[in-house]
Amino acid sequence: MTTAPIHAVVNLDLPGPTISRHVYGHFAEHLGRCIYDGFWVGEDSTVPNVGGIRADVVEALRAIAIPNLRWPGGCFADEYHWKDGIGPREQRPRMVNTHWGNVEENNHFGTHEFMALCELLGADPYVNGNVGSGTVREMSEWVEYLTRDGDSPMAALRKANGRDRPWRVPFWGIGNEAWGCGGNMRAEAYADLARRYATFVRDHDGNQVYRIAAGANTDDYAWTETLMKTLNCLGCSRQPKGPFQALSLHYYTHNGEGAKRGTATRFTTDDYYLTMLRARHIEELVRGHAAVMDCYDPHRAIGLVVDEWGTWWDVEEGTNPGFLHQQNTMRDALVAAVHFDVFHRFAGRVVMANIAQTVNVLQAMLLTDERTGALVRTPTYHVFAMNTGHHDARALTVHLRGDLPRVDVEGAELSVLSASASTKDDSALVSLTNLHATQAQTVVLDLRGREFTGHEAHLLTARSLTDHNSAENPDGVVPTPHTGVRTHARGLEVDLPPHAYVTVRLRLTAI
Repeated sequence: MTTAPIHAVVNLDLPGPTISRHVYGHFAEHLGRCIYDGFWVGEDSTVPNVGGIRADVVEALRAIAIPNLRWPGGCFADEYHWKDGIGPREQRPRMVNTHWGNVEENNHFGTHEFMALCELLGADPYVNGNVGSGTVREMSEWVEYLTRDGDSPMAALRKANGRDRPWRVPFWGIGNEAWGCGGNMRAEAYADLARRYATFVRDHDGNQVYRIAAGANTDDYAWTETLMKTLNCLGCSRQPKGPFQALSLHYYTHNGEGAKRGTATRFTTDDYYLTMLRARHIEELVRGHAAVMDCYDPHRAIGLVVDEWGTWWDVEEGTNPGFLHQQNTMRDALVAAVHFDVFHRFAGRVVMANIAQTVNVLQAMLLTDERTGALVRTPTYHVFAMNTGHHDARALTVHLRGDLPRVDVEGAELSVLSASASTKDDSALVSLTNLHATQAQTVVLDLRGREFTGHEAHLLTARSLTDHNSAENPDGVVPTPHTGVRTHARGLEVDLPPHAYVTVRLRLTAI
């Protein structure tokens, strides 16, 4: 059954804030098989590698223009002592990863390996420092080691370990989840520590650091307000002054509470709709935290960084429960699409986001098959690939008109149509998502303000919501050219199959 067309009005000549490419950031934690057997295989591996870094993973991520990579955690960051991960690998001390699987690791992947990975990816490093079990001096020396030139103690140590020139490190996290695994702190206690630690994250030799305080979990607006109070007074019109420039937000999408979160590949239509309702909750959270920040920072000088987001399902059967390995279906891809629409709409406040995580963990871009060594691109990976045109483009408001389709989910209404758009140079990109499990939709793109001379469209969908990619079937869910786009008196008419994601790129006449 096809419903009456919905009109999506886009004023192509009224661009808004720039959508930072950094909202398409990624997250790599020492967790399960993300680092070891994901990014890192070692120089002696039979898997093709560059200095121990898996070559096909790098190639796949470069293809989606990965802008930044957050490391070493996550919860792991607040038990990681960076000096254990430098120097000759055979001499590095071992450690126990108490957060994730209680496994021992050899610290073979450390600072130099991470920075080499970022250079191969062409991505900006986002280093998360240790506040929970570390010291101010330890964090300060790590920044010096990474970014200072000359012959200071830490620069000399770096040179002794084989790197003469300093690196550029633009992003620095001041601890992680201080309300939980990062120390179980009160907001007031952490706010004082954040100011103290951030003060000693110095800008060395032209490397300007963007310091990100550990912000709230989901709807803890009081945590956000406590941090903002340390930067400015309520209602002040002056620019906030303080040692950090952003604060984070963490939110995961799942269907349960506690340890039971639902399975990644075996779910009902009702389960699916509940997932979509919870995914769309990210808009309420971003709006709420942004509103609190606006009270103390009306000019939006302080950034909101959603540096952990994505789906979190029960681990796959037979895998270590501490490794958080899950499959990735068409449902996960639609969760990603909904999040990006929100990040685009709040581009004036959301300056960065990092999906959790990049390889083999949670809502991963890539899965590496232990048995065959194959690399699998997940449906979520393809959403990132389809969206590269939004990187550093200016947001366009999409006004939806008509009888918007909705589904009742446990007494709440789920809007099943999501959209966003952006423009850059003489092009525009429109993203359209139909969340309805069984009904197609038709959307009229009512394009105003500029003429367009052509278009191309791509479609990501699947026969079933549970469809996914695997080593045996790597192309089960992949984008295809979308032929269901027609000219219309108002612009274009776009068919949206059930549970589908569509992007339409427009070629615009020059201004």
